[in-house]
Amino acid sequence: MTIATIRLNDPDVEGLVEALRSACVNVGFFYLEGHGVDEEVFQKVKDQTRALFRLPQDQKRALSDPVLNRGYTAMGEETLDPARQKRGDTKEGFYIGKDVRPDSDEYNPAKLAGPNVWPSKELSPSFLDSESFKETMQLYMESCMSVAFRLVQLIALAIGVDEHFFDAHFENPLSTIRLLHYSKERSVPEDGVFACGAHTDYGMITLLLTDSNEGLQVLTKENVWLDVPPRPSAFVVNLGDMLERWTNGMFRSTLHRVLTSGSSERYSIPFFYEPHFDTEVEVLDVCCSPSNPPKYPPTTSGQHLLDKYKETHADFQPKEEG
Repeated sequence: MTIATIRLNDPDVEGLVEALRSACVNVGFFYLEGHGVDEEVFQKVKDQTRALFRLPQDQKRALSDPVLNRGYTAMGEETLDPARQKRGDTKEGFYIGKDVRPDSDEYNPAKLAGPNVWPSKELSPSFLDSESFKETMQLYMESCMSVAFRLVQLIALAIGVDEHFFDAHFENPLSTIRLLHYSKERSVPEDGVFACGAHTDYGMITLLLTDSNEGLQVLTKENVWLDVPPRPSAFVVNLGDMLERWTNGMFRSTLHRVLTSGSSERYSIPFFYEPHFDTEVEVLDVCCSPSNPPKYPPTTSGQHLLDKYKETHADFQPKEEG
């Protein structure tokens, strides 16, 4: 099995949709090229990510909001495969979402809507250019949202529904950038030590930007772990649980993990694209039949995310509604 390459700007839309459908049904992962995000933007994001994780530990910990699941998460805080891991992932992270001010009508911590935690002179005095960090990440968020919105439209065509079927669910999406820094520690699966434990992603789609270090693996239908090498200027895209639920399992939310070799640190930046918090996720009629009834009960986008965060994040402290 190989990882297909999809070109978002391919003028042959019919051929593009056919290739996309094959990748979604058979693998759930693909490379995305022709997306229009400039390589200079990629490089700035990676440079700013490295600079952030070089901060002293106390300054990184000051950049944390466990209620909104924003800002810094410490090394080992997340355990994505607790059945096989003897301790947390050998990585630290930093979450960035839609920046919603407390005086905004949209502000609602129970629905993960609130402000980001940005580096600043007060919280992280060692960070020399906090304003540039914020501008870079906001530009990258906008770029990824544009790419993801178009990709979801093409996925709708690949499912067999109208191109604009999902549009309303992504007018105000739950979009999150997560900066990740993997330590140099070597992964030892037989001892329960993983850079990132095996898991599926929770939402609709993920756009992944990585450095030049290998480590990402996906589990094939034959139960073989397949390497997904980094490719310059391309996103690695994978499908999430909500898309699998909508399509009744026709499109795959594939298990994946990260193993590090011990020779170098690794950086990656996934962008998670999820429907609006209150979106009802229910198997589509086009994806079921009398002989293939719905395999998944209805849920909502937000509830599914909250349940998953509670399972995997030791410091997540969700705010209850009311």
